[in-house]
Formats: sequence, C-alpha cells, structure tokens
Amino acid sequence: MNTIDLRTEIPGPLSIGWTERRQDAVPRGAHSVAPVFVARAEGAILHDVDGNSMLDFAGGIGCMNVGHCAPGVVEAAREQLGRFSHLCFAVTPYDAYVRLAEELNRRTPGSFAKKTMLVSSGAEAVENAVKIARSYTRRPAIVAFEDAFHGRTLLTMSLTSKVRPYKVSFGPFAPEVYRVPYGYCYRCAYSLEYPDCEVRCAHALEDAFRRTVDPGSVAAVIVEPVLGEGGFVTPPREYFHVLSEICTRHGIVLIVDEVQSGFGRTGTLFACEQLGIEPDLLVSGKSIAAGLPLGAVTGRAEVMDAPMPGGLGGTYVGNPVACEAALAVLKTFDEQRLIDRAAHIGEWIDRRTREYASAFPLVADVRGLGAMRAIELVRDRRSRLPAKEETEAVIQYCWRHGLIILSAGTYGNVVRLLLPLVITDNQLEEGFRVLEAALASVSAPATAAVRE
Repeated sequence: MNTIDLRTEIPGPLSIGWTERRQDAVPRGAHSVAPVFVARAEGAILHDVDGNSMLDFAGGIGCMNVGHCAPGVVEAAREQLGRFSHLCFAVTPYDAYVRLAEELNRRTPGSFAKKTMLVSSGAEAVENAVKIARSYTRRPAIVAFEDAFHGRTLLTMSLTSKVRPYKVSFGPFAPEVYRVPYGYCYRCAYSLEYPDCEVRCAHALEDAFRRTVDPGSVAAVIVEPVLGEGGFVTPPREYFHVLSEICTRHGIVLIVDEVQSGFGRTGTLFACEQLGIEPDLLVSGKSIAAGLPLGAVTGRAEVMDAPMPGGLGGTYVGNPVACEAALAVLKTFDEQRLIDRAAHIGEWIDRRTREYASAFPLVADVRGLGAMRAIELVRDRRSRLPAKEETEAVIQYCWRHGLIILSAGTYGNVVRLLLPLVITDNQLEEGFRVLEAALASVSAPATAAVRE
C-alpha cells in the first residue's frame, strides 16, 4: 500500500487559501520550500489540510530523526506539561535538565570529564560555545570554514559562509571571524585530487596562521564534521585529525558543530565518533528533542567551567518539556536501535544513488555519511557548472508528487536527504521512485528513470 495519497493537486485549495492569507500576514523573508499546510504527521508521513498524504524527506530540516509524533516523546512531553511548562533553570532548577546533561556527558565522544549546558536552539548553542571558548582561552578570534552554516544570529551569521540568502543586507557582521577552505573534494579549493593532495585543505589552517591571524589570538576553530547547509560534504577522515592536531599544538579550542549531523543521522550518535576525534566542545540541537526547541553544548569540564556563575543562561534555556522530550528521544534510539537503522538506510541510499551517475548526466557527485546523504547536480561534468535551476525543478517536482525534500549547497545545486530514521523500507522505495522521476524530468529527454 502506498503512503503517498494525493487527493488534490499540490498545493490543494485549502493550502492555496492559507498561502494567500500568509502573504498578507507573514513577511516574505520567512520563506517556505513547499506551499503545503500540514494538519498532522506521524513517522515519515505528512497529512495536509486538503487530505493529501505525503512522504517527508526533510524532517523539519533534520529535527525528526525519531519521526513525527514518536509515542514515547509525545507521552514524556505531555506528562511534563501536566507538572509545569516553565520555571527558568537560572531561578529554580529541575531534575530533567540535570538528567539530560548527565546523559549527554556520557554519550558524547571524549574520554575525559564533561559538563553540559542546555539552550533553546542550535544557533544559541554555537553562540555559547564561542563564549565559553573565549572565556577559557582569553582570546578573541574564531576560525570558521568556507561553505559552513552555523545559524542566523549576528555571531552565527558571521560564522556562516553562504551569502545569499543568509547574509545579504544584514551586515555589518561580528569582528574577529576568519575563514579557511573546507575539505570539499569535489570542488577542491586547490584543484587537487585526493589522496595525492595529502589533505592540503586541512594544512591551510597553518597557512592562515602565517598570513591572516596570529594563532595566539585564536580562541576556537569551529567545524561541521559533515557540512549541513553547505551540501552534506564529507571530507577525508584524516582531514579532522590534522585540524585537531593543529588546534592542540596552538592551545585552540576545537568546537564541532553537530546540530544537523548529530543524533544518529550519520550512523553513530555523533558523526565525530566515526572520525576518531574528541572535540573540546560539541554543539548539538535539531533532533535532540524531536522538534521541540532545544540545543546543547557539551565539553571538557575545565573548559565548560571557565565562565563565571551567571555568565551562561537565558530565560528559556533547557525548557523542562524539551528536556523530557530529549530524554525520551535517547530512550527511543536505544529501544528501536535507530543507530543501526541509520546505517542500514545509508547503505541502501548509497547503493541506489550510485546508479544515478550513469542514468542522469546531471548527477555529478553522490556522497554522505550514514543516512545523511546528498546528490550534487551540475550542467556540465567537465566544468562542474552548478545546476541550480534544475535542482529547484527537482524539488518542485517532488513536492507536487507527494515528496517533501530539500536542496542545499553554496550554489543551491545539491539535493539533500533528511528523512526520519523510522521510515519503512517500502516508504523509502516509494520516495525514491518520486525522486528518480524528478531527476528524469529535468534530464535529457532520452534519459529514463532508473526504475519504472
């Protein structure tokens, strides 16, 4: 039985009506990918206000790894709402915050004493990680990477690389932010080939310390183990070993941003577990609480303790309902073995998408880690000219045919997959039939879908 059940054209009449009301009430900057208004959801399925059922390969931009309305999460949140919805941890603490901190301290990589602070979002977690690093090192500068995304606040927007739409007309930006190339093998900043390149891009950090910023003034290097908005780029494993060694040598705090890659997406709870690195500070968010607003900074106890009492906090940080939801998320991961499921999904997608290079001339690169997978589209494989308009056409074809999916990448030419890990094999197959038809629709007329 198919999950996708379209009873109207997409968008349907009720969604169109809400879109018209939205245009009068909501600013255009708060853009949406698909003009579909959702009435309810469960697992990997969305039901819109017109009665259409659709598959969700976006997961609230990576927030729904345990699926929509996961029963344990819903029950935990409901029970906490019946006790109290908010107190402010800075005034009267509560045990859910402490229990979640203990769990994150135990589950994050690193064979050292750790502590955790909770916040309300991934961007807020990044902001606090930078504050903590600066407090610990007494240094001002931060090094970030090309193609990175760390959020939309002033500091995180400054750390973010992509200009349009995230930074256009929003300056001036925060000072003391420096940028170096990321390990993007398909679009190597040095026009080299791996492994002969000997990860030249990682050693560029030392070049920056000679040409751009004194390492003695650098508080932290912040890096995503897999680029999120930047296109799900996965550098060679040794790339991170070089970065880690350079940071250690210069007394620089290494911050790993796992807001999008964390909580099972890559086949381990956190991606850096597969990369063999133990970050000084690890930032998490998104799927941490199955869509409830929550983020965390977990790190070395001595680093985390650097700010003075009262130096870290906020009105809503570590909301008790979100904390209970996060504890239920971790329990769900254990009970349903979602880490194993992510690895299985990743292997399935890897096999399937590697067929696309011969079937679709647009498909230039397929990549990812675990279930965090992407397809990069180009107009010409020799010049690697990004196929932005074609990517947009693929995304639109998909939602018009019942599959919600997202693009990514600095050039907007990457199709990314953020499907809930509870998706069934049949739903996975059904979604990919739509995706393949979408790729065929923007390819040369003679190109057929991989599977009819």
